[in-house]
Amino acid sequence: MKPLVSLITVNYRQAEVTLALLKSIRESAVPALEVILVDNDPVEWVDFESALPGIQVIRTEKNLGFAGANNLGMKKAQGSYFLLVNNDTEINPNLIHQLLSCFSNPTVGAVCPIIRYHEDPTKIQFSGFTPINSITGRNELLKTLPRLVAETPYFHGAAVMISAEAVKKSGLMCDSYFLYYEELDWSIRVRNAGFKILVTPNAFIDHKESISTGKNSPLKLYYQTRNRVHFMRKNSGSFLLFLIFFCLVSFPKKWLSLQFRREKPHLKAYTKAFQDSIISPQYGMRDWAA
Repeated sequence: MKPLVSLITVNYRQAEVTLALLKSIRESAVPALEVILVDNDPVEWVDFESALPGIQVIRTEKNLGFAGANNLGMKKAQGSYFLLVNNDTEINPNLIHQLLSCFSNPTVGAVCPIIRYHEDPTKIQFSGFTPINSITGRNELLKTLPRLVAETPYFHGAAVMISAEAVKKSGLMCDSYFLYYEELDWSIRVRNAGFKILVTPNAFIDHKESISTGKNSPLKLYYQTRNRVHFMRKNSGSFLLFLIFFCLVSFPKKWLSLQFRREKPHLKAYTKAFQDSIISPQYGMRDWAA
C-alpha cells in the first residue's frame, strides 16, 4: 500500500495559473494523494473546489507569504510525505512515484525533481545547488541533468517532497523570510537534523517561474536582498566578512547600476532592503512592504 502524500500549493492572485496546476493534478490521477491549497489572496474568491473535487482549500485572512502559507498547509496535512509545489508548476503522472522511490533509505529527508522551464522543457532550471559562498552570500543553480540520484546542499522551493518525519525533527519553515531564502534556511535545518537532500534525474516538473512576484520586480529585488543578509546572519560562520563585502562591494555596485539605469522603483526597493537588513534589521524583519 502506497503512503499518503499531501500535495501543498499556495495561490496569491494567480487564479488562472493555479487552476492550470489543479488540472494537471486531476489529469495525473495519482492515487493516495491529499491536495491542500492555501489561498493567500483575501480579496478575490475563486471556486477551486470545482476544479479539483476533494481538494482542501484553506483561505487566509491576510497574505502570509510563501513560508507562512506553506507552514499552514503542512499543519493541516495528514500525509507521511509533503509535496510542496509552486502554483506556477504543472505535474505529470510519474512525478510522485519517482520521488517516493528515493525514500527507501530512512536517512533521506527531502527529494527534488529536475525543474524544467515550462516554456521550453528542453532547458533545465534546476538540478541541484552549489554551496553558498561564505563571503558573497551567493550560490548557483546547477542546470545539467545528472546521470544518477545526487545529494544537494539545499532543495528548491518550487518543488520538493519532504518526509513528515524530517519536518517533525527540523521544524517548519522560518516565516520571518516571507519570500525567498526560506527554503535554503530550512534545508540547513533538515541536514542538521541528520537527513540527506537528494535530486533525482527520474522525476521532472515544469515551472513557469516568478509568476507571483515577477521575474525582475522591485518586490523580488527587495526580498532577495533583505533575506540574503538575514540568511547569512543566521547561518554563516563568517558573517562579519560577508557584511564587509556586502557593504563595500555588493551593495554599492548594484546601487550605482540601478541609479545609472534610472530604475527608480528598483532603486527604492534596494535601498529599503539595505535599511531593513543592515540599519534596522529587527524592524525590517517585521515589515513586509517593499
